[in-house]
Amino acid sequence: MEELPPPRHLIDWQYIDDDTWQRCLTRTLEHYRQGKHAWSQAARHRSLGLLFFNPSLRTRTSMELAAVQLGAHATTLVAGQGTWQIEWRDGVVMDSAAAEHIREAIGVLSEYYDALGVRVFASQTDYVQDRDEVLLRAIVRAATVPVINLESAFYHPCQALADAATILEHLGGAVQGRRFVLSWAYHPRPLPMAVPNSALLMAARLGMEVVVAHPPGFELDEGVMARAQADAAARGGRVTVVHEQAEAFEGAEIIYAKSWGSRLVYTAPDDEAALRAQYRHWRVTPELMARTRRAAFMHCLPVRRNVVVDDAVLDSPQAIHLKQAAFRLYAQKAILEYVWHLPPFDP
Repeated sequence: MEELPPPRHLIDWQYIDDDTWQRCLTRTLEHYRQGKHAWSQAARHRSLGLLFFNPSLRTRTSMELAAVQLGAHATTLVAGQGTWQIEWRDGVVMDSAAAEHIREAIGVLSEYYDALGVRVFASQTDYVQDRDEVLLRAIVRAATVPVINLESAFYHPCQALADAATILEHLGGAVQGRRFVLSWAYHPRPLPMAVPNSALLMAARLGMEVVVAHPPGFELDEGVMARAQADAAARGGRVTVVHEQAEAFEGAEIIYAKSWGSRLVYTAPDDEAALRAQYRHWRVTPELMARTRRAAFMHCLPVRRNVVVDDAVLDSPQAIHLKQAAFRLYAQKAILEYVWHLPPFDP
């Protein structure tokens, strides 16, 4: 019997070599040019299991459709809704609500499917657990098939690939040294850091001039910042941090708005809420966009209108957030081709 290659997991792009990253980008753009009605049988007789522990609209629908358009079958499960409640802890006496352990749940799904996509948000109670992706890595250890991170505590590689392809397409492929602003924005809830972390790392890997704008107290993880700075420097770009939106927006060509909670949420949630409330004025307005070089506005969605960004910006020609969302379908196709060893990744 032919020996199967080891599973290709996608935890985050920082663990994937540059050649594969570039090929995934190229394939995403090729799928985009073919359009949303391009179907094939490249993944015929393959199956994809999707397990969501948190809500999803774009990730769920784009991944389901990507699998089907490649000729595969997709099944979506929402943990605790029509499934047993799942226990994560090892060594625990399971005499409460959870009837199934993650080891058996993922072990069984690995027997049925050829790849698994899993979404597990940040706990926002244990920073080390979130930073080290303890839950996602428990799933990877239990799986015998490729695991695709559909957004975890710290990273969202599916979003990052779509975002990178969107920027390349919008700027005509020449992105090195172009000014990319990741701007914090107010939100009534302390959101996880997964999307801003991945957006930062993505833009740095493209060699852009990356500006992270946030109020004091909303610093991103030191390890993520160090990795982004190293990646940017190696590719002719750089990463800087500013604490004023107006300063950040000057001369920008891409504005990426995203909220995230202060790390105080892990130790003092009430203090975090009070700090965040001081910066309700941090939103993207037409006045700020006028400081840019006709910058494109991006957001991963869902977005709260007139909280994160004004209607006048979202409804302007500068907003490309819907095209950005459309790229999710094409990115998911490229990811499935990669984890399933399909051409052009393997003969």
